[in-house]
Amino acid sequence: MTTTLTFIDTNKLPRVKTPQGEATEILTQRLAGAKNVLGTLRWLSPGEKFQADPIEKHQLIYLMEGSGKIRLDNKDYDVSRGAGVYLGPSETATIQAGGSSPLKLFHLVVPRIPA
Repeated sequence: MTTTLTFIDTNKLPRVKTPQGEATEILTQRLAGAKNVLGTLRWLSPGEKFQADPIEKHQLIYLMEGSGKIRLDNKDYDVSRGAGVYLGPSETATIQAGGSSPLKLFHLVVPRIPA
């Protein structure tokens, strides 16, 4: 078995401005040979929101820096560094950066495993 180590300097990847903050894909086919996984770093400025749309895939959103609120099932929860949320297929959540601190999120999307 051959193991290959891939180092991706995420500080050198371009950030794309979106209506929901800035983002850069860090785990893709092109960068790391990932075939069924998409990993994205997201940055939200104070007051900005990111909505994880309900898709037919699994999603994990991990709060790497900052604090804010996450909205699940019409209820808000205060969150800070180290918090995370798992979303099953068709589930959704909205994350909002707090009043004065930006957020850095790691957003991982993987497909359903066939039964």
